[in-house]
Amino acid sequence: MAVSVVGISDHATLIHGKRNTKFIIHLKANNQEWSVTRHYTEFHAVYTKLRESEDCTGLQLPGNNLLGVFTNRRKGLYKFVKKLVSTELLMKNEDVRLFLDLHKDKKLYNLTSSQDTNLIDLGPTEDKKASLDDFEIVKTIGEGNFGKVYLAVSRKTNQALAIKVLKKDAVKQRKEVDNVMSERNVLVKSLNHPFLCKLHFSFQSTTKLYFVLDYINGGELFYHIQRERVFTETRTRFYAAQIASALGYLHSENIIYRDLKPENILLDSKGYAILTDFGLCKQNSASQSTTLTFCGTPEYLAPEILRKQPYDFAVDWWCLGCVIYEMLHGLPPFYSENRAHMYRHILERPLRTRNTLSSSTENILFRLLQKDKINRLGSENDFEEISKHRFFKDIDWIKLLERKLTAPFLPSVTSSTDTRNISPEFVNSAVPNSVICSVMRSRNLHGIDETFSGFSYIPTKNIHN
Repeated sequence: MAVSVVGISDHATLIHGKRNTKFIIHLKANNQEWSVTRHYTEFHAVYTKLRESEDCTGLQLPGNNLLGVFTNRRKGLYKFVKKLVSTELLMKNEDVRLFLDLHKDKKLYNLTSSQDTNLIDLGPTEDKKASLDDFEIVKTIGEGNFGKVYLAVSRKTNQALAIKVLKKDAVKQRKEVDNVMSERNVLVKSLNHPFLCKLHFSFQSTTKLYFVLDYINGGELFYHIQRERVFTETRTRFYAAQIASALGYLHSENIIYRDLKPENILLDSKGYAILTDFGLCKQNSASQSTTLTFCGTPEYLAPEILRKQPYDFAVDWWCLGCVIYEMLHGLPPFYSENRAHMYRHILERPLRTRNTLSSSTENILFRLLQKDKINRLGSENDFEEISKHRFFKDIDWIKLLERKLTAPFLPSVTSSTDTRNISPEFVNSAVPNSVICSVMRSRNLHGIDETFSGFSYIPTKNIHN
């Protein structure tokens, strides 16, 4: 049986305050796939047993450093396993066969194109029991192009959650089906990072789609910039580190975020920044490194997008520069009320900063806001390059990921359902009866709307509860 490596994904949790990362090896043989979960120590153990062998020439294992999760480590582990399965003598080794779970009877399943591309567990679909009946809708907290966002409380756990409700007809009419499904898949992948909004459930009725998400009630970064005008460099650095870390994680999953702006960054009750709204994310395949779609928010568009040139992860680092600039100056770097003038400024005008900035802050702004992406900070080694800039020299990245750093600012929040940091425009509007009284007509939605087949998601831990 010829075995090949489809890919490696990872899953990280905090256990007793320590980060615990598991790597899921996706293997394929005879058009069937299975997965094997291993800790780094298990990779190291089999490597130690093989390294004295004459059969393991060229076999290398990446180091166990935390930052490498975002860049080199998972790629190195992929190369390690690929070397194992491509070496005939190694595949006959008993330790290797145990490591790859080749002895155990496996429940194999046929590969589909979506599984092969995304390398994620899409979760149970529409036949599992999840519906709006499981939640009590409390208030309206936001509004988008295709629907609204509501504060809700789980009837089972009493947990405060946000439910994003999209109208299927509106999504179809605006030809946004692919973007909605992409958002759903990115949300499933983002479960592994502390600074990305988490998806708890997704489900659908005959007319609507529902995302059940973390309720993050510290307010939009935009709200706090508007209220305070400018932030200190220390506070700016704290948020920028979390945003950069989140972007680095998305990039490691071959995802371009494409819509970074203060409105899409929320503060939680502990003062940490959380990236949300993945509707414009682009999921690239391993062989597709650039894209051409013109999208984003005008004030934050990178020059290569305006020029309609192929672009890549570097557009997100341009946007990070824009957000850092706005936190320090109160407005985006090339802002103009006249959009044509603003686009010309983005393409042609030199960057101007206030003269009170420290040299490291000024430097990172100029390096992130390079109009030629080849010269832009992060264009070569992505997040690893960003994290090593002297602007972040006081950031302990491990403690940041473990949320052990003291936030420079705590939002005013008194309870998990507090809405004081949400715009009164939304909070004071009534919740429509169509939402309050909504009842799923059927628990089994197969055949009702194939357009959104595979949209539903329920974490495994909730299936058995």
